[in-house]
Amino acid sequence: MFIEISDEQIDAIINGSLSGYRYLQHISLKERSVLMHTIADEIEALDDGLLEIAHTESALPLARLRGEKARTVNQWRSYADAVKTGIYAEARIDKGDGAAKADIRKYNKGIGPVAVFGASNFPFAFSTAGGDTASAIGAGCSVVFKEHPGHPQTSQLMAQAIGRGLEKFGAPASVFSYLQGGSHAIGQSLVRHPVIKAVAFTGSLGAGRSLFDIAALREEPIPVFAEMGSVNPVFVLPQYLKANQTALAAAYVQSLTLGVGQFCTNPGLLFVLKDESLAGFKKELRAAIQTVDDAKMLHWGIMRDYNSAKSKLSMQGGVELLGEGRVSATDTGVAALYSTTGTAFLENKALAAEVFGPTGLLVECDSSAELGKIVESLEGQLTITFAATTEDIRTNTALLDKAQEKCGRILFGGMPTGVEVVYAMQHGGPYPATTDSRFTSVGPDAVKRFLRPVSFQNWPDEFLPLELKDENPLQIERIVDNRRALASDE
Repeated sequence: MFIEISDEQIDAIINGSLSGYRYLQHISLKERSVLMHTIADEIEALDDGLLEIAHTESALPLARLRGEKARTVNQWRSYADAVKTGIYAEARIDKGDGAAKADIRKYNKGIGPVAVFGASNFPFAFSTAGGDTASAIGAGCSVVFKEHPGHPQTSQLMAQAIGRGLEKFGAPASVFSYLQGGSHAIGQSLVRHPVIKAVAFTGSLGAGRSLFDIAALREEPIPVFAEMGSVNPVFVLPQYLKANQTALAAAYVQSLTLGVGQFCTNPGLLFVLKDESLAGFKKELRAAIQTVDDAKMLHWGIMRDYNSAKSKLSMQGGVELLGEGRVSATDTGVAALYSTTGTAFLENKALAAEVFGPTGLLVECDSSAELGKIVESLEGQLTITFAATTEDIRTNTALLDKAQEKCGRILFGGMPTGVEVVYAMQHGGPYPATTDSRFTSVGPDAVKRFLRPVSFQNWPDEFLPLELKDENPLQIERIVDNRRALASDE
C-alpha cells in the first residue's frame, strides 16, 4: 500500500532541498567524503532483515541481494575517496601577469538539487542509496528521491539509513529527501519543479524519454541522465567459434538468463557468420537453453511486458524458435532462444527491439559485409561484445571501428553482464541506451554528471572557494599557469 503525498507536500520537500544543497557547497571535500563514509557505515550496519524484505518484494535471491548490498556500500566509499582527492573539482588557476592580464580561476561545483528515480531491477545499487544518490551527494548536490513501486519497504529502510548517516555527521536532513508513492504524477512534478537542476533515471525507454521531454520543455530546461536499456549485441567471429562452440554457448546462455534476464547489460542479440561451425553451435545453444529453469521476475508489470515482447518477437516473419527453458509454473519468466537471418534482421527493425528478460535472438549472417551493415544499423548500446581471436579482429578491423561508434563499453571476449565499479568503467552509450553518452552512471566518474564549471576573475583570495585558494588547503591536484599564452578580445 502506498501513501500518496500531496502537491503541497512535494513542493515543500523540494524547496527544502535547497538548504541541503547549500550546506554541501559550504563544507570541504574532505568533510563531504567523511559524510559519505558515515552513510556507507549505516547501510552496512543494516541486518539480514533488510535482505528478507528485499527478497519478498523483488523475488531476487538472498545471495544476489547480499552481494548487491556490499556493492552499494563500496560505491559510497569509493566515490567518497575519489571526491576527497579533488579530481572532480578540476581546479584551474591562471594568475595572469599582475597588470593587464586578469587572474582567472575555475573549478567544478554541484549543479543543484538532483531528482533521482529508483530502478526496479537493483533495489540497492540503483535505487534509494544507489550510485545516482551517492554520486550526486559526492558532487555536492542534495537529492530528492522518488521511490520505486516495486520495492517500497526496501527503499524506505535504505532512506532511513541515509537519514541516520546525515544525523550522525551533523548534516541537515534536507541533504536527502524522499518522495513516497506509486503515482507517475509525483515523478512528473519532481522533474518540472524549478528547484530541481538535474535528473537521474534508470529504467525503460518510454519512461526515460518521457522524463527527458518534460525536462526539455521546462522554462529552464535541465539535463536528464537516463539509462534506458540496451540489447548488448554479441558478435561471434569464425576462428573463435570454431574452437569454442560448447563453452561459448554455455557462457552466452548463462549471461542471457542471469537474474531471469533482468539486467540492462543482458546480451539479447547474438550474431554469427554462416559456416561449417554454425550447425554445431546451434545444437549447443539449444541444449544449453533447455537446462534453464523458469523463475519469478521482479514484479507482475515486468512479467507482463516480458511475455508481450517475447510473443511479438516470435510472431515476426523469418523468426523461428531455437529452444526454450523448462517450465514449472504459469507466473514465471521462461527462457527462450529464437533465430533469424541477417537479411530479415536488416529489413525488420522490430527484431532489434529489447526483450527485457531471458530471451535472445540468434542472427545468422551471410558475410562479413552483412555484419558490417548490421553494426551500422544498430541503435546506441551500453555494450558490444566480440567473441573473437586476435586474428579474427585483424581481419575485421572495420567492424571494430564501427562498433566503437555505437556503444559505451566494448568487450573482447567474455559477456557484458557484470559491471565493475571502477574509474575506467563506462556504463552509458549513445541514444537510446542513455540520453547523454558523455557520462557514466557506474564508477566514481558518475560524479561528473552533477557538476558545472564556474570561473572567478580577480577575486581576493579570502573569498575564493577552498579549491582555488593560493595556499591550497585541501592539497588537491590543480593546474596552475602563471603565464597568459593566448590573448582574447572576448
